[in-house]
Amino acid sequence: MPLPAPFNAFRIHQDEHGHRSGIEAIGLDQLNPGEVVIRAQWSSVNYKDALAGTGKGRILRRFPLVGGIDVAGTVVASTDPAYRQGDAVLATGCGLSETRDGGYSQYVRLAASAVIAQPAGLTPREAMVLGTAGFTAALALLRMTDNRLTPAHGPLAVTGATGGVGSLAVDIFSRAGFEVHAISGKADQADYLHGLGASQVLPREALATGKPMESARFGGGLDNAGGPMLASLLAQTVPYGSVVSAGLAASPALDMTVMPFIIRGVSLLGVSSAAAPRALREQVWEKLAGDWKPRHLDAICTREVGLDGLADVFEAMLAGGALGRTVVRID
Repeated sequence: MPLPAPFNAFRIHQDEHGHRSGIEAIGLDQLNPGEVVIRAQWSSVNYKDALAGTGKGRILRRFPLVGGIDVAGTVVASTDPAYRQGDAVLATGCGLSETRDGGYSQYVRLAASAVIAQPAGLTPREAMVLGTAGFTAALALLRMTDNRLTPAHGPLAVTGATGGVGSLAVDIFSRAGFEVHAISGKADQADYLHGLGASQVLPREALATGKPMESARFGGGLDNAGGPMLASLLAQTVPYGSVVSAGLAASPALDMTVMPFIIRGVSLLGVSSAAAPRALREQVWEKLAGDWKPRHLDAICTREVGLDGLADVFEAMLAGGALGRTVVRID
């Protein structure tokens, strides 16, 4: 394709002058090589994006790079026969804003292996309200149900329930027929969480036990905190329940005994959204566009910004002020 005129991108630098990021006019030849060129329409903001954009986390492995781990848009050129001009596509993870240029750009060039055809049932904006956060929540549920978890095991706990992953997990899990207990330190957001499908909203103290085993009350759940909360959730999970670890907002450490595993047969499962194989990514996106599509995407999307609004969103997110999801309007 003819090279487009310089276009806007939110680019991140780290060099002898320190860390800096912001909107720059760049050309397509400054992006990483790839088989598919996308005219981006929407992206989103994830915790990882905030860490990368502010330099407060070691996310990028090379510099400079365009930020944004998610993108949805339309193919404008492709050397791979699987994609044609005009196709609606999306990409999440796969090294975006880590080892290659990401989605905060009017044009994005990707390896064909990273590109997923946008499934019927989702608009590009809806796909980015979901983004990596929704993908992670749905992947967690898929891991648990593949491990034979059913609603009969009991309610699923979701920690960090007002965040992006947590909010979408509450909605997705309830949509799939599970009772959901939302765990949150934001008591003023109880109505929001009930509105997404939580039958109970519990304070963080519900997962404050330090005992190796407690009375079993949860069928399992999704933990975004790590540390003592994850240990406590495992200690309160029913026999043959499943818990997915998806974050470390509180701590990367896990100090506990093996008792839940060898006495109750509890499973601790992991998810890695960025490294999920292609067949699994396609399966998860089909579920998100179908049976597991959240009912309350409009409520979960609490903010919409352009590229020029990213810096403020990053700071608010890292300060713990985020609620639900922020989508990024590329134009």
